[in-house]
Formats: sequence, structure tokens, C-alpha cells
Amino acid sequence: MTNQEKCFLILAVAILSLTSCSHNNDSENNKVKSISEKVWTFSQAHPDGFTLDIRTMTEPTEGIAVSYAATQNSHSRESLDKVVRHALEHDGYVGGWLNSDEGLYYFDSTRLFPEDQLPEAIRFGKANGQHSVFILSNYTDVPLDGKVADIVEHSRLVVGTTGDYRPLSYKEPETGQYWGFGIEMAENIAQRLGASVEFTATSWPTLTADVTATPQTFDFAIGGITITDARKETMLMSDGYLGNGKTILCRAEDANRFRSLKDIDRPEVRVMVNPGGLNEKFAHDSLTNATIIVYNRNEEIPSKVAEGEADVMITEITEAPYYVQTDSRLAAPLINKPFTHGEIGVLMRKGQEDLLGVINNVIQQMKADGSLRKLQEKNGLVYAY
Repeated sequence: MTNQEKCFLILAVAILSLTSCSHNNDSENNKVKSISEKVWTFSQAHPDGFTLDIRTMTEPTEGIAVSYAATQNSHSRESLDKVVRHALEHDGYVGGWLNSDEGLYYFDSTRLFPEDQLPEAIRFGKANGQHSVFILSNYTDVPLDGKVADIVEHSRLVVGTTGDYRPLSYKEPETGQYWGFGIEMAENIAQRLGASVEFTATSWPTLTADVTATPQTFDFAIGGITITDARKETMLMSDGYLGNGKTILCRAEDANRFRSLKDIDRPEVRVMVNPGGLNEKFAHDSLTNATIIVYNRNEEIPSKVAEGEADVMITEITEAPYYVQTDSRLAAPLINKPFTHGEIGVLMRKGQEDLLGVINNVIQQMKADGSLRKLQEKNGLVYAY
């Protein structure tokens, strides 16, 4: 082959290569424009916001959506091609929403983190200059300057608990160690936040004051805290994670003596309750004739009843089984007919809606994957969901 023929061959190959690249670019551009049109059409029907997998044109129902800085402030149809192109080159997700004040749709290429990777999502959001990340499964916006981000940054969660409510929250006097169902729930929440957990004491009489104290003494309270409208008026309460209701403990020999509230509401019956909580309120509201004794240490009341210093303890269906199982002198004759019906939840101060959303997300996932049932059964509790 002559030098001239070699030059012609090289030129031909180059032309073919350029033609191929041009076709590939045209194909890629056409793909981007086609997807962009679909995203734009989808956005018109979802002005409140969406996260879309542009590979399948479906909305994921789980995950933590975080926007990339590279496509920040992309709005209107004209900028959507850039967003789609970036998404195709990265994670395949596009988020969007309508700014009604401006009348503009904003779009972002989005990264989706698993919901158990909240710390990683927050760090990615901060690195990309975002204001928040979004949990898809329960529509929770987590501000990057809020309570959750602060806990994640310091890797420390402080939890208030009474430590007197077996098997939900109990502090061993000798070691100072906390154990119980509520303690393990707090540890699950801390794990989701990527934080270590520190428990600190609160009490039933001071619970509200401790939750709302300034400066803040702990991030939330957990244990046998019943969800009530009164508490929700001044504080935040999570979704319920344990069914509950009022019942009694009495001596086993008196199990047939107390078959109703009327049997208890007699002057000769001594009813012992701990101060400041709903047990005391229930006793005063429901028992007008019985002798009510307020005793400061809730965890000691069952033994006081067993030893004859009181006849009845007003307690909960969550607490009573533990004492019946561990002290043969005691009985809970009305445990299957509780006087009230309710749920136990996590209590925190107002202004921590981001933390509330994360906790509800943990509860929701534990119900869905069966781990909540297992944890309750481990602690001798009855699953009600």
C-alpha cells in the first residue's frame, strides 16, 4: 500500500468514526429529550413535589432523596434536559416541585439513600449545599440545620426515662444500667441516627417540665408514656408502638375479690399509685370511695401490695404481667378487661418535627419488618398491631 493509499484509509476511518459519534450523540440527545418530555408531563400532574425514577418512570416509595448541587436552581422546561442528562449519568432519579410564588417548576438530579443511611444522606446533603433531605416513606422533610442534623453531627442522643417501669424502662440500683423494651426502642432510634445513646433520669411528676425545660435536658422521653390529647397540646408525641390500658395488681389470694372497678371502689380497699402520672389521675377520677395511697417509688409498689401494705396497685397491662411472672404472690385478674385503651409513644418538645418524623419512620419500619413484634415478645409484651 502506497503512502497516498494509507492516507485515504486513515481519512475514511476518521470520517466513519465522526459519523458514528454524531449518530450516537443524536441518539443520546433524542433519549434525553424524550425522557425530559415525560418528566415535564409528569410534573404538571404533581405540582406538590415528586421523586421519579426516570429509567422506569415510577415513583419510589422508600428512600431518602437528596439533590445534587450540580443541577441546583434548574427551573422550567428549558433546563430540564440538563437535569435529566445528569441523572442518567449518575443515579437515575429526578425530583421536582412547583414554586407557586414564582410560577416555576424546579428540578434536580437526585440521589436516593436507603432509609437506614440517614447520617450518610445528611452528610451528602451538606456537601451539596442543600437545605434538607426528604424521607419518602412518611413524607418527612429533615432540615440540615435542625434537631436531627445536630444529633447526627455530634453522634449523641440524650433520652429521658423514669427507670421505674418494668419491663419498659428500669434502672438497676447497683449498676446504674437501664434495660427494658423502651430502652431498646431508644437504642434502635439512636442506631438510625448514627449516634450513641445516653439515658438520663426524669420522673412522672416532672415529666412535662423536663421535656419542655430550657435549656433542653434531653432530646426525647421514652418508657411507659401514654399518648393523650393533653400531652399533644403542649408537646409532640410519636405514633403508638405499644398497646396499653389501665388494670390492677393485687395479691393472688384476692384475685376473686376484685372482678370489677366497683369491687375496688370501697372504703376498706387501699389503692396505691405512683405520683404525677396517669395512674394517679385515673385513681382519683375513677375511685371516689377507696382509700388512695400515693407512694413515690413506682417500682416498689408491687412488693408493697404483696406484703399487705396496700390491696391494689393501679398499673398498666404492659407492666402487670412482668410482676405476676416474677412474684407468685401477685395476680392481675382484670388484665384481659382493661379499664382504658390507649397506646404508648415517644414524648418530645415542640419544634422538633424533624426528629418526630424520623422516630415515626423507625416505628413504621419496625412494624413492617416484624422487629417490633419480636422486641415486644422478648419483653413479655402483647403485640397489638
